[in-house]
Amino acid sequence: MVNNLRVVIAAAGKGSRMKSGINKQYMLLNSRPILSYSLDFFEKLDIVEQIVVVTGEHELDYCEQEVIKRFKYNKVSAVLPGGKERQDSVLIGLHKLGPDTDLVAVHDGARPLLSSGLFFRLFKQAEEWGAAIPGIPSKDTLKMVDGESFVRQTLDRTSVYAIQTPQIFKYAELMTAYQKAYEENFQGTDDASLFERYIGRVRVVEGEYNNLKITTPEDLIIAEALLKNQRE
Repeated sequence: MVNNLRVVIAAAGKGSRMKSGINKQYMLLNSRPILSYSLDFFEKLDIVEQIVVVTGEHELDYCEQEVIKRFKYNKVSAVLPGGKERQDSVLIGLHKLGPDTDLVAVHDGARPLLSSGLFFRLFKQAEEWGAAIPGIPSKDTLKMVDGESFVRQTLDRTSVYAIQTPQIFKYAELMTAYQKAYEENFQGTDDASLFERYIGRVRVVEGEYNNLKITTPEDLIIAEALLKNQRE
């Protein structure tokens, strides 16, 4: 039985593809910072006990004053400066949660449209298997290419998934994976890649296309349209 679930929100990304002087987590989506949507979601969930936000060093004050205090997020226990890479930032957040954490959800601050249905599907699978991540099957044909942009291989898209967040794990096992990765100087592409390498199997739960990550200006337009559709 799970005694608690805590959350690390990674919000230290620069978002260079947005072509904006403002980091993407703090850009406005329907007049609110993108980060606030994820915080709204976890703040309202009874099962979530604590939230830690890891952000850019120069954005600490802005995050605390203009997001956390402005919107009154009582479950946020700390806003911390991130590290050089996302993996470093998440590890900082994990350390802050403490060893009495049972399950931890790691979420991107630039994914504002997480649904409760997806979250609880992930939670149930993580509770059973120790690790669960959302993934969506590719709609397009996928190909591997070489350094000169020639096709090396066409992949079977029925077995290839685009992975999203939140990713939910047993805290102690994820910490073990992170510590081993640090010792070996291994950089994974996401949290699950560390778990896979050092701990074991990760359960993939069907994700949702609406759970998009705001990466480009076009993503912001899509997110605004999805929010409008939800209201109507």
